[in-house]
Parts: sequence; structure tokens; C-alpha cells
Amino acid sequence: MSADLDATTTAKLDAARADLADRDGVLIAFSGGVDSSVVAAIAHDALGDDAVACTARSETLPAEELDDARRVAEEIGIRHEETTFSELDSEAFVTNDDERCYHCRSMRLSAMFDRAREFGIDTVCDGTNADDPGEGHRPGLRAVDELDAYSPLLSNDITKDEVRAIARHYDLSVADKPSMACLSSRIPTGLEVTEDRLSRIEKAERLLRTWGFEQFRVRDHDGLARIEVGEDELDVALDPDFIRAAREHIADCGFDHVTLDLHGYRTGSVSPEEESTEEELLDAEYPSN
Repeated sequence: MSADLDATTTAKLDAARADLADRDGVLIAFSGGVDSSVVAAIAHDALGDDAVACTARSETLPAEELDDARRVAEEIGIRHEETTFSELDSEAFVTNDDERCYHCRSMRLSAMFDRAREFGIDTVCDGTNADDPGEGHRPGLRAVDELDAYSPLLSNDITKDEVRAIARHYDLSVADKPSMACLSSRIPTGLEVTEDRLSRIEKAERLLRTWGFEQFRVRDHDGLARIEVGEDELDVALDPDFIRAAREHIADCGFDHVTLDLHGYRTGSVSPEEESTEEELLDAEYPSN
């Protein structure tokens, strides 16, 4: 344990730990973002080997995020499992209307419940925190309610700031990790989600990560790549050397045109839903935008 917590956050953490300790076992929908990582850390603290973190692999999860999930699970010391499914099997998801997050979350959580049953576990936890329900149009939360997943952060009124404080308390490396959402959130509502689009987005964002950017998105407007970076990174993005590199290498990922959005990074800039952490998808196991 590392950073100290204030009395209020300590009480909430103790309550969440006690809630989880009362269960025979739990499976955490685990993206490796800060929300699901804190749930995993609390569950491991409360239940030891009876807590399992599970990451859902699909075309919408960047490979780097899967690597991070594996690393953070090892950091926590929790048993880590993976399951594989494809959102692209669902025509409702591919259509990409304003209920896309609902269809995605339903499939992900259903895969988690299937995996939990294999282990004889009744409770599936997600990383929804107390701030999430107030963040506008969030159809993914309806899937959590319908499937009866347990959200220990929400149930114990743990806010996003408190989540990060608890992550520091557990000395988690993801305590200050920026929000991440599934790759489909980069595609404007109404434009079909396809494997080709997801692939070129992932390749382009891998380049931005390699170039040192921390908060970014590559939005895919049917072949036009619109790059968003954090406000404090805009100066770097406006450097002529970066502009030349982006124009050349991001175009090589399969885009016809490359642009830089001078408004910088904004959640939900291509569809109605707000981005959420963890995440996640990416973070209460990858809700989107």
C-alpha cells in the first residue's frame, strides 16, 4: 500500500471491500484501465484467489490495451483470464446507431457471465463508478442493469477522483492513466463499424502512442483521419516535423486524408455518448466514445 486516503474515501473503500468479501467469488470485467483495476485490486484484497480478472478480446480492443491488462493484472497479483468474442457478429452493433454502446456492453458482459459460470462464479463485477450515471447518454449502463452485473464502485458511491486516489493507495501504475474507449468510438454514429476501419484506426493510434502522445484519438470519417490530441500536446502536433510524419505514415495506415483537429481531444466528438474510463471498456469494461 502506498498513498494515504482521507477518512471518507477510506470508509468507502472499507465498505466496498466488505461487500466483496461477503461473496463466494467474483469475476471482474477487466480492461486494465483505472476503474476496473481498482475493482480488481479491492476484490483481490477481499477474496484472494476467489477473485478473477477477465479481459474480453475483440476487434475493438487495441492490442496495447490487452498487453496493459495483462501487465496490470500481474501487478495486482490477481488471476487473469481472457475470453474472445466479436462485436462484428452483431448487425445491431455494426449499424452503429446511438445504441451501439448498449449492444457492445451487452455482448461483453454476456461473455463475462459465460466465463464466470465456467469457474462456478455467480457474481460479475464491472468498473462503473459513482460519476458515470450523470455523464449524459450512457446506454451501456442499461446493459449493466439488465444483466445484473455488480458495480462495487457505484454501489459504494466511489467517485472518479476517489478511484484514482484508491489506485494510488494500492500503488497501481494506472492511477493517472488517461481514459480509453473501444476503437468503434472513433467512428461517427451512422457509419458502419467494419474490421478495415477498426484496423486502420488502431494502426494510426499506435503511431501516435509511439510518437509519445498520451491523450489522443484518431477519428475515422470514412477515410479521412481526424487527429485529436490533448490541449497540452497541441504544440507538439503543430510542429512541421510531426505534420509531415503524420501526413505520410498515417496515410499509409489506409486513410485517404489526414487532418489535425485544432479543438484538441474531446470526448464524444463523433457520437452522442460520452467517453468513459475504463475501461472500459475502455473502462467499466469499455463503454465507449
